[in-house]
Amino acid sequence: MTFRASPESPSPHRPHRWHDLLARWSRRQGHAPPGTSPSPAAGPHTADAAGAPETTPPEATTLWRMRTTVRDQPGTLAALCAALAEYRVDILALQTHPLTDGTVDEFLLRAPESLASTELADVVTAGGGSDTWVERADTHDLVDAPTRALTLATRTALDAAELPLALRQLFGRCTIHSVPATSLGGRSLDSTPPSEGVLEETVMRLRDPSGGAIVIERPYLPFTPTEFARARALVELDARLGPRVPHGGDVLTLPEGNAITVRRADTGDLAAAREMHARCSPTTLGLRYHGPVGDADRYLDHLLSPRFGRTLAAHTASGRLVALGHLLWDGDETEVALIVEDEWQRRGVGGELLRRLVAMAAETGCASVYAVTQSANTGMVAAMRSLELPLDYQIEQGTLVISARLDPAPAPAQVPPLPLPAPPHGH
Repeated sequence: MTFRASPESPSPHRPHRWHDLLARWSRRQGHAPPGTSPSPAAGPHTADAAGAPETTPPEATTLWRMRTTVRDQPGTLAALCAALAEYRVDILALQTHPLTDGTVDEFLLRAPESLASTELADVVTAGGGSDTWVERADTHDLVDAPTRALTLATRTALDAAELPLALRQLFGRCTIHSVPATSLGGRSLDSTPPSEGVLEETVMRLRDPSGGAIVIERPYLPFTPTEFARARALVELDARLGPRVPHGGDVLTLPEGNAITVRRADTGDLAAAREMHARCSPTTLGLRYHGPVGDADRYLDHLLSPRFGRTLAAHTASGRLVALGHLLWDGDETEVALIVEDEWQRRGVGGELLRRLVAMAAETGCASVYAVTQSANTGMVAAMRSLELPLDYQIEQGTLVISARLDPAPAPAQVPPLPLPAPPHGH
């Protein structure tokens, strides 16, 4: 619609009504409508020219994740939201975790930086919340829950090794353990939970489709039935898709001119890995496995399983497997390990595998990786140094542990979570 100026004289009442509208707009919106001129009757707060930049800088804010229990009565959640709004706390996202007798509410909040975690908890308590838990959040938490779940499901569908990582990212700070059904010696560990899984407040035990169990622990915050259902859904997806590993590989030219192909490996490469072991010297096997040489083959089922990590294999142009590199999930930590056939050592193969393993670890959000070796294993020490990352060394009884920090920048200070002493009540 186009407005044209009228040649007629304006009504003497129109300016007054227009100024009243501007005043009402200003009171409701906190500023004048765009494209208007200041009115003498508008007062000092509207005296600036339209479109002038704000003079008050925006207030610094902090992101928080919070869980609390609200009584199972109408209006209690609204009272909590009103209490947060009174302290200029913005609710960015809200998830509900229904229980048989109520609901646990999980918030993503943006609060003034001056509001400490203890003060935020007090505000929630005053608004009717109980059993409150508060933790710093970051920009990654701004992704809504359905999008996060779909992304993790997609990654799990493409790569069986993603399941433990997907579970860790789904629940935040937690520890994931894959417990095999049998020991390396073949003894049954009786670790397989029932098909429906087990939920015991801060521990979930789920049946691993590849055998054994996946144990998820979060001591500081009990799991809800909703979270248990999400974990079961991811594990069921993994079970339905069966063993899988991304296809394809990269052809690399070593400094000496030979070409090798690096690709992902799994238990389908077990026979080739055993043949490589047979070509390795006792010294090479001893430096890698830190035990009796005859036991080396017994580790391969575990190492090549995508449930315990990722494995890269290096093949010659003729297809012979000459090196393996492992990235192993170890609870909250990540281990890297290498073995290179004697004939192919000191030719850059191990360094190529290690750099790729470390890049994989960084992509999954790991803050550091470590390698367990011996001080006599100068090849592994040199490969770790070639990463040009901050390294820490620890020696215990001849065993050398080298840790590489993937993100040398100091992490934000973690706010200790407030306790959640009792199981959630109603909503």
